[in-house]
Amino acid sequence: MPHILFEKKELISTPSSIDGVDFEFIAKSLNFISNDRKIEYKVATKYKEKEFLLAIKEKDENYIIKSDKVTRLSPVGLIKDGLNAYVKENGAKVLFSNTNSFKQDNNEEEKHKYLKDINYFVDEFKTQKEINIEIGFGSGRHLLYQAKQNPNIQFIGLEIHYPSIEQLLKQLELQNITNVLVVNYDARLFMEFIESNQVGKIFVHFPVPWDKKPHRRIYSNEFVNEALRVLKIGGTLELRSDSRNYFDFCLGLLTNLPKGKISIDINKDLEVSSKYEDRWKKQGKNIYDLVLTSHEFDENIDLSYDFSFENSLDLKEIITKIPQKAVIFNNFFVHIEELYEIIGKNNSYLIKVTMGNFDRPVTKYIIIQEKKASYYQGNPLPTSSNIDAHKKLKEILFK
Repeated sequence: MPHILFEKKELISTPSSIDGVDFEFIAKSLNFISNDRKIEYKVATKYKEKEFLLAIKEKDENYIIKSDKVTRLSPVGLIKDGLNAYVKENGAKVLFSNTNSFKQDNNEEEKHKYLKDINYFVDEFKTQKEINIEIGFGSGRHLLYQAKQNPNIQFIGLEIHYPSIEQLLKQLELQNITNVLVVNYDARLFMEFIESNQVGKIFVHFPVPWDKKPHRRIYSNEFVNEALRVLKIGGTLELRSDSRNYFDFCLGLLTNLPKGKISIDINKDLEVSSKYEDRWKKQGKNIYDLVLTSHEFDENIDLSYDFSFENSLDLKEIITKIPQKAVIFNNFFVHIEELYEIIGKNNSYLIKVTMGNFDRPVTKYIIIQEKKASYYQGNPLPTSSNIDAHKKLKEILFK
């Protein structure tokens, strides 16, 4: 990640602007909770219509400036230009910089036109086509085959292993396959952003069994219920696994449903198989298929939640009441991590908070100016766990 080490001198005055980069304010850490006693500054930056924070920390007798890890953005060239602009405006002597090694790529979005951020599925994604979803597509062999055989279906591939994503994106271009979208996101949360009754098939092929950490498994009561909601009548949730333990676990979940239809196959031959499946079959391992079929129509869920803070807030009045540890509930948590005071503005702050789902938490900044609070750089995604966490956060801040 690009960064610059420079001699310590007085911070720039804000608001200011140089080379098209606007610096709107600087906030100083109050070490409210952190054990790190070094002073840290957040520099609110706006460049090419993008808002983000830069972070300045002490390093020996000097300063180091880099992108704030919470408010990272793409392409990285925007961050590089922001860093260079700050140091230029500050007039400090540069001791080390690696920003020249990061090149701005204006064609980045075009090169990755099939790779979509999760916000795309919240704000933009619409289709009249049937959707098929593959969770953990690995090498992409099965997903590519299905997409070529079914050009009128919109496929969505979910994967958290980025080399696998890059490999699939390359094959989509080489094979001129246009009906696949790829997203790097946790499948256990993704389905909340898909409309009800729109999915024909959900493939879960050879998921990690997580025998020692079962809470990390894809299959859970919540996941199965979300899968049934998005599946159309006759749609299927299809597990394929070489793990008998995982198969038995999933079978237990599905047979505890109030009603439904399941089918089981052992060593069923598919038109296409992964290289790992081929290896396991040569080793004589059994392959288990477990298919759940949807038979009910479900109402759509409303994702248009209002993440505003309605009341005025004087942080000085409640700072002693803010919990210094995470507040934990069954399906979500809230952890206020740090407070920052905006320099030169009375009663103006940033609050760093991590909240939401345990498996996919979100870290956001809340900005408070003139006793009014809002999320900096956009609201959290409207997942059920984030909505519950926001409600609890309002109780904490306005109690």
